[in-house]
Amino acid sequence: MNEAVHFVGIDVSKRKLDVALLVNGKTKSKVVENTAAGYGLLQKWLAERGAAEVDTHICLEATGPYSEGVATALADAGWVVSVVNPARIKGFAQSELLRNKTDQADASLLARFCQAMRPAAWEPPSPEWRILRAWIDRLQALKDMHQQECNRLEAYEAGGQQELMAAVQTHLDWLQQQIAQLERDIDDHIDRHPDLKRDADLLGSIPGIGNTTAAKVLAYAGDVRRFRNAKALAAFIGVTPRQRESGSSVRGRTMMSRTGHAALRHALYMPGLVARRHNPALKSFGDRLSEGGMAPKAVVGAVMRKLAHLIYGVIHSGQPFDANFGNKELALQDGI
Repeated sequence: MNEAVHFVGIDVSKRKLDVALLVNGKTKSKVVENTAAGYGLLQKWLAERGAAEVDTHICLEATGPYSEGVATALADAGWVVSVVNPARIKGFAQSELLRNKTDQADASLLARFCQAMRPAAWEPPSPEWRILRAWIDRLQALKDMHQQECNRLEAYEAGGQQELMAAVQTHLDWLQQQIAQLERDIDDHIDRHPDLKRDADLLGSIPGIGNTTAAKVLAYAGDVRRFRNAKALAAFIGVTPRQRESGSSVRGRTMMSRTGHAALRHALYMPGLVARRHNPALKSFGDRLSEGGMAPKAVVGAVMRKLAHLIYGVIHSGQPFDANFGNKELALQDGI
């Protein structure tokens, strides 16, 4: 990437891709469909303008399923692709004092960001990880729907609407069957793939992390070995501390950054509560923080961060959780 001379920004929407090619300070624009055929046209258009895989760096924002298709197609074809947190792009736009916001302007902004910041290359997850994430997303959608229907059932019961209660209960029964089937499918998928099975077993050795959480960690974080250290994983999840101090007058309290993967952070909340009580290493750690006057919710956030460190540790080392080792390591980390 350090030798790149062509920089491409792609603004992704549901149906189209707005592309900006930046070469020697000049920008060329193109719009293609957000489809497999459009990805082919995009690569052809870049090649016709002298942009090759070896000297081109492509940047796009992380926009979920809409950006994943083009990012995967380009990465599989050998292009250097960076999938960037939208917060970074917003900050870069503010630094340029931009006033206008259009799809083409956003694509040009991404190209300039790519040239200035040279973000790290994105590596697409393997097919088994992609399938697992799709299963997990579907399972969560059904669980959310189940909770919504439970709320409706309670409201109809309060209003004495018996017919509506019966209809909702029928739907709830079907949802419960589908959720149970999806959970079995996820377990079978993990068991069929040795890499997923190995990592799931390592995660399950950590007190507080069950099968459901292990599957979510694998689905949302991918191969944890891709992170350079435990702090990088914690930052990806968004459980790192954020300080707010300036001069002698600003002394804001330290809070969880929450700049990261919201679904994975949410998935670790209940395991953090369980680990706070039943994980020997994290219980002693949490007790020390509580005795020091930290608020209960802040303690849970700190435990979630240490849980992220343990997740990285067991997978990176390939060894199951060891309570004694965990206590010793946690006492040394970050000056605690």
